[in-house]
Amino acid sequence: MSPHNFVILTDADIQNLEVQGCQCRDWSRVQVSVNTDLTLIRNVRFYGDVRIGELTRNSGKEQGIYNAVIRDCDIADNVYISNVGGELKGATIGNRVRIENIGRIVFDAEADCGQGVAVGVFDETGSRPVYIYPGLTAQMASLMAYKPRWTEDVLLPLLQDYFFENQLPTSIGDDSVIVDAVSIENVSIGREVKIVGALNLKNGAVINNAPKGLCLAYIGYGVNAENFIIEDGVVSNGVVMRNCYVGQGAVLDKGFTAHDSLFFANCACENGEACAVFAGPYTVTMHKSSLLIGGQYSFMNAGSGTNSSNHMYKLGPIHWGVMQRGVKTSSGAYMMWGGRVGAFSLLMGAHKRHADTALFPFSYLFADADGYTIVVPGVMMKSCGLKRDETKWPARDKRVNLRLPQHDNIMFDVLNPPIISSMLEALRVFDDLEAKGVEQDGMYHYNGLRIKHSSLIKGREVYRIAVLKYLYDKTHDVDMSAIESEQIEWVDLAGQIMPRSVLNDIYEMESLDEISEAFNQAYNDYSSAELRWVKWVLEQGWAEQMSEAEDAARQFDADIEADRLRSREMLSQHNNLLSL
Repeated sequence: MSPHNFVILTDADIQNLEVQGCQCRDWSRVQVSVNTDLTLIRNVRFYGDVRIGELTRNSGKEQGIYNAVIRDCDIADNVYISNVGGELKGATIGNRVRIENIGRIVFDAEADCGQGVAVGVFDETGSRPVYIYPGLTAQMASLMAYKPRWTEDVLLPLLQDYFFENQLPTSIGDDSVIVDAVSIENVSIGREVKIVGALNLKNGAVINNAPKGLCLAYIGYGVNAENFIIEDGVVSNGVVMRNCYVGQGAVLDKGFTAHDSLFFANCACENGEACAVFAGPYTVTMHKSSLLIGGQYSFMNAGSGTNSSNHMYKLGPIHWGVMQRGVKTSSGAYMMWGGRVGAFSLLMGAHKRHADTALFPFSYLFADADGYTIVVPGVMMKSCGLKRDETKWPARDKRVNLRLPQHDNIMFDVLNPPIISSMLEALRVFDDLEAKGVEQDGMYHYNGLRIKHSSLIKGREVYRIAVLKYLYDKTHDVDMSAIESEQIEWVDLAGQIMPRSVLNDIYEMESLDEISEAFNQAYNDYSSAELRWVKWVLEQGWAEQMSEAEDAARQFDADIEADRLRSREMLSQHNNLLSL
C-alpha cells in the first residue's frame, strides 16, 4: 500500500456514502485514503475495521468497490471489487487487485493456508506423510516419504519452527484477478495470480515466484480443492483435489482428480486419477481411464487404462511401488504393487507377481498368462524416442522459460550413473544365469522374472555397447590421468542423481538450511563426482575394452538413427493409407 495518509470519514462523507447505498454500524472503524474518490464506493456494507487505499477515476483502469460486503479488510490502492454475494472478510488486498462476481472470500485470523498439510503418499494409510510448504522440492519430499520415522523425529520439529516463523499471509497479492468464483476460504493468493471460475477453494495457497508479467500460477473453471499448495503451477477445468502439492510448471487439467498426491516440475495430468502418488518431474498422464496409485514416478508417460493395485484386502492399502525414470506404459498396462519397474522400460500387459525389474533398464516388459513378467532387456535402448526425450525435457522446462527460481534439482541424462550401475550388475547376472542354464520352460528365471535365451544374448550385447558408449562420451576429451577414482553408489532421488553417501549424510543433519545446501552442493558437484566414478569403473576391467568404445559409440548412435528412419518410413506408409 502506498505511503499516503488515511482519515476517518467526516459526517458529510458518511452521508454521501449512505446516499450511495453504503451501510456501516460504526463508521469510525472505516478509514480511507485522503486521495480516494468516495463516489467510487457504492452499495457496500462495512463491518469491523476496514481501511481503503486510493481510488481515482483518472488512472485509465477501472477502480472502485461496488455491491459488496467488506469485513475487517485492509485494501490497497486502485482496486476493483464488484458483486461479492457473500462477504470479503479478513483479507489484506494488494494494489490493482480485481475481484468480481464472487460468492465469498474469507480468511480466519490463524489460518495455515495449506502450509503444513500432511500428504499421505505411497501407501494411503498416512504412515508416510509429506508436509507441504512453499518451496518444497521433490528431493525434500522424497526424504520425508522414504524415511517416515526420521521425518517424525527430526524433520517435523524443524518444519514446525519454520512454519511458525514463515506463516503464509492471509492476503491477495498485487495485480491478482479473482472473478466468477463461488467460495474461497483461507487461501493465500500471491501477486499476479489469476483465479477464474473456481468452484470451491479451501485451506490452500496459490504462489507466484515468476518475475513481473510472467506469472504461471492459475486456477480455472470448476476447480474444487482443499488442503493444497499450488506453486507456479496450473489447476483448471473441473479438477478436484484434496491434500495436494502442485509444483513449478505442473498442469492439472480436464477433470483430473487427485488426493494425497504431489506433482513436481513440469508434470502434465489430465482426465484421469491420482491417489497417494509421488509424481516426480515430467510425469505425464492424459487419459480418462488411467489411474496412478500408490507409486513414485518421474519422466513417466502413462498409456490409456494404466492401473495398479495397492490393496490386497488383508492389511489395507499399504502396498506401493516405484517406476524409475522414463517408464512408459502401454494401453491397459497393470502392475501389482509392491514392485519396481526399471528405468526407460515399456510396461505391457497385467503384471501380478510383484515384479522388480530395476536391474534391467530399457526393457520391454510383457506379462504372461499367469501374470509373470517376461523381460526383453535393453530393446528400448535403440529407440529414437529416447534421443527425443533427452532433448525435449529440458526444452519444455517452464521454469527456465519463465525465469523461475528452480526448486527441483533435475538431471536429464538418459545414460547416467544409476542406470549404468544397473547395467553393470545386469551383465554379471546374465553370466550367472547362462552358467546355470534355462529352466524347464526354456527360459531363465531371476527373482520371479522370465528371460528368453535369445533376449539375454541380445540384451547383454546392447548393455555392453551402452556402457562403452557412456564411458567414451565421458572420457574421450578428458584427461583422466588427473582424476582420482572413487567407488560411488548412486541414487536417483526424484530427478536428482547423487551419491548415496551424500543422502546418508543428509539424514544426520539437523537444519533445513544445511539439508538444502547439501542437495544443492551435490547438484553442483555431480559432474566431478561422476568422472571420479567413471575412473573407478574403468579400473574394474573396462579400460581394457576402451579400444572398442569409439566404434561402440558410433554403433549406438547408428542404431538410434536407423530406428528413426524406420519410424519415419512407417509413418509415411501409414499416412499413405489414409490419403485420398
